[in-house]
Amino acid sequence: MGSPQQRALLAALLLRDGRMATAAQLIDALWGDDPPSQALAAVRTYASRLRKALGPGILVTEAGGYAIRMPSEALDLTHAEDLAAGAEKARVEGDLQRARTLLNQALTQWDGEPLASVPGPYADTQRTRLEELRLQLLETRLDLDLEQGCHAEAVSELTALTAAHPLRERLRELLMLALYRSGRQAEALAVYADTRRLLADELGVDPRPGLSELQQGILRADPALAEPVTAPPEPVAAPVRPAQLPATVPDFTGRTAFVSELSEVLATAEGRVMAVSAVAGIGGVGKTTLAVHVAHASRTRFPDGQLYVDLQGAGPRSAEPEAVLGAFLRALGTPDPSIPETLEERAALYRTLLDGRRVLVLLDNARDAAQVRPLLPGTEGCATLVTSRVRMVDLAGAHLVDLDVMSPEEAMQLFTRIVGEERVGSEREAALDVVAACGFLPLAIRIAASRLAARRTWTVSTLAAKLADERRRLDELQAGDLAVKATFELGYGQLEPAQARAFRLLGIADGPDVSLAAAAAALDLCEDDTEELLEALVDTSLLESAAPGRYRFHDLLRLYARSCAERDEQPPAERTAALARLLDFYLATAAGVYALERPGDRTVDHLERTARPGLSFTDRGTALDWLYAEAECLLAAVRQGERCGSRRSAVDLLMAAKALAETGVCARRYEAAATALRDATALDGDPRVEARARLTLSLVHSTAGRFTAAEQEARRALALADAADDPWVRCNAPNDLGIIALYEGRHAEGERYLGDSIAAFRADGNRPGEASALCNLSRIQLAAGRTETAVRLAEEGVAIYDRIGLTLRLANGRYALGMALTQAGRLTEALDQLTEALAVFRESRQRLWEGMSLFRLAEAHLTAGRPARSAALAEQALVALREIGGPWRRGGVLTLLGRSLARLGQSDRARACWAEALVIYEELGSREADEVRSLLSPAAVA
Repeated sequence: MGSPQQRALLAALLLRDGRMATAAQLIDALWGDDPPSQALAAVRTYASRLRKALGPGILVTEAGGYAIRMPSEALDLTHAEDLAAGAEKARVEGDLQRARTLLNQALTQWDGEPLASVPGPYADTQRTRLEELRLQLLETRLDLDLEQGCHAEAVSELTALTAAHPLRERLRELLMLALYRSGRQAEALAVYADTRRLLADELGVDPRPGLSELQQGILRADPALAEPVTAPPEPVAAPVRPAQLPATVPDFTGRTAFVSELSEVLATAEGRVMAVSAVAGIGGVGKTTLAVHVAHASRTRFPDGQLYVDLQGAGPRSAEPEAVLGAFLRALGTPDPSIPETLEERAALYRTLLDGRRVLVLLDNARDAAQVRPLLPGTEGCATLVTSRVRMVDLAGAHLVDLDVMSPEEAMQLFTRIVGEERVGSEREAALDVVAACGFLPLAIRIAASRLAARRTWTVSTLAAKLADERRRLDELQAGDLAVKATFELGYGQLEPAQARAFRLLGIADGPDVSLAAAAAALDLCEDDTEELLEALVDTSLLESAAPGRYRFHDLLRLYARSCAERDEQPPAERTAALARLLDFYLATAAGVYALERPGDRTVDHLERTARPGLSFTDRGTALDWLYAEAECLLAAVRQGERCGSRRSAVDLLMAAKALAETGVCARRYEAAATALRDATALDGDPRVEARARLTLSLVHSTAGRFTAAEQEARRALALADAADDPWVRCNAPNDLGIIALYEGRHAEGERYLGDSIAAFRADGNRPGEASALCNLSRIQLAAGRTETAVRLAEEGVAIYDRIGLTLRLANGRYALGMALTQAGRLTEALDQLTEALAVFRESRQRLWEGMSLFRLAEAHLTAGRPARSAALAEQALVALREIGGPWRRGGVLTLLGRSLARLGQSDRARACWAEALVIYEELGSREADEVRSLLSPAAVA
């Protein structure tokens, strides 16, 4: 666009939104009060050149002035303003997520400094205006972040912004609110103190009233400052009283969404050939209750009558369609002599009689679509509700509804209505245990509540204790002619032998659900045959399809399946064999994920051999997706393997799935599984399993910052290494002990351990393990002040990782090298190494090391004299380490954050961070407490 002044002319015209600018106005825009003598000629020259560059019809001359004609969407500023207006509209309408998305899109229109290098007073004014607009939009988006509960994530961004714009009180206000909602009240109040002091020093004024009111609200813990809570949906209107339908239950509870959905379908019957809704679900889920309730609620839409029949589809002898049609014809006024003999004739007469009428037909407990088809009215104005345990995918035109169990709130409401508020109110926790033991199944809840209501001497806790025993739970859930087991028995009795076997064997597994591939392994079948069996079980509502290729049992159906397995599965060893096959599948697949994530690592060579190859993956992302998706199922298989005599495979599965411990995914379940294996094996004396279980526990404790417990487990594992004759333990136990010694400041001891580890890894031919120990030794040398040695060792480790092509382990090496380079003063190199490590850790979902890399980057930036950037990164580290890493690591990040804030002049907030860190270190008895006390001394802060 030519020279700077020519670009200044273009900017002045673009920002007038198509309005004409006189030559005098343009001269003033370009040069202000000191234009050159040939200013008018220069303007005309610039305009002529712009006209050629822009093409015909864009820059036009009007009455001695100039204007630019272009569509509104051609200018980024207009686009940003339109997006901002749309965001405001969405916010007013309550669509906060859309408002936030639109604001982010608007903010992306800014790319660097507006009108960069464009001279002139007009450009200066517009730069200020556009930056102010950007900040206003940013404040609005951050406000939306807080409205949607993203307060912890917002702290980092607000910390950086307040450092860049220290006098902008709205940003300070948002930061205070974000800190307060993150549980950091002392820091929030410290922000106010820093702001008040800054405003007094710089401007000689007090904070504006909004900031002061927020401070007072924080001091008194004003409930209005708490995180916004979404209002619950309005309850539906009470059901209409029944007439010709079966009586609805007086304590009908919940099911709001289903009632609304079915009622809407029935409401469309007028003017349509037919409205059909088919409700499917397991026995006892409340299909009939729901259908009857909806039918009563919709009764006024069908003034010509409502027909009902129980088709007995779950029993051994279901109702024949011709008999049902005979009963319907009588109800519609047809005398017996006029009722035809054949099914086809009865169906034809049935449709004839319904022609022109508005009738609702409720077909309850249907066997299949074939039983239902002759009973459909097929005429305009009529509607049909069908309930069945089978999903009627082959019922043409039907609106299918899958009825699930109740929500916990609905379940408690039903239980309380039957038992009474007085008895439940004093034992609400026990009542929650009861409805959970019932699997939130309405029939089970009704039975349990009815038993309790009939026994005035029982407490709710008495009933909860009875239902706590899984082996007797189904026997307890019966009252009069109602029994959960009997309901399930009807569906199980109709299964073919192969379907029944699949139902029994899959019910044994403890995982929350099962994938198709895992089910095929447990059943010892190919995936095609397995899928056919499982889909048949889904169609009969004995199994649920949680997602494509994934299946799960209702809790009570799982117990029933297990009782069937104990009763019907012969020989009993087949149950153990099915669990062993499942564990074998998980181990083979997890080992493949480990090998893909850590190529060259010999851990996989030290695992139990598997009979099946498991799944294979072509890329790390897909492999990790599988591992995290299967985490709970995999750990459940470990626990069952520990109980069923497959402990070696079980502990090796924990080793292969160590990413679950490192990333914090299912950390408590992982720890529980490792603890159970350790304790069980310590009793029956398999040193190999015990040593490996102890090392996995050491990893869990170390990740959580529990270094004393981690050291105890690793020491015991090392002591067992010779008895176990296990090279894997000989290599890894001293490596773990070395890094623990580093954390606890025992550098000489840690150096000895890591020297042993390096030698053991080399003897085993495990180059990645050797590199890991070298990088850990680098960190010990660094802590001991031997910086050059630390850099050299880390570079050796990185070189090994690089040669093998280990992406994730290379990131660990870069992390260690980045720390050493930071201390060596080679800050540009350090930042490069740590930034690359951070990207890999994020891609690999290693949350602990993502957080620690952010922490180390913050250290490097502070060393480089960039405290604002350091503070922002430290805040991001706090978010990443929120649920992983333990308090010791959090204390380190808070200490660094305080240093950065102190460098920014925010001394009160810095002291708040240090005070929190000191509490952490004193509770842990950590040596770092002395350092933080020195930071909090008046002399240090001054």
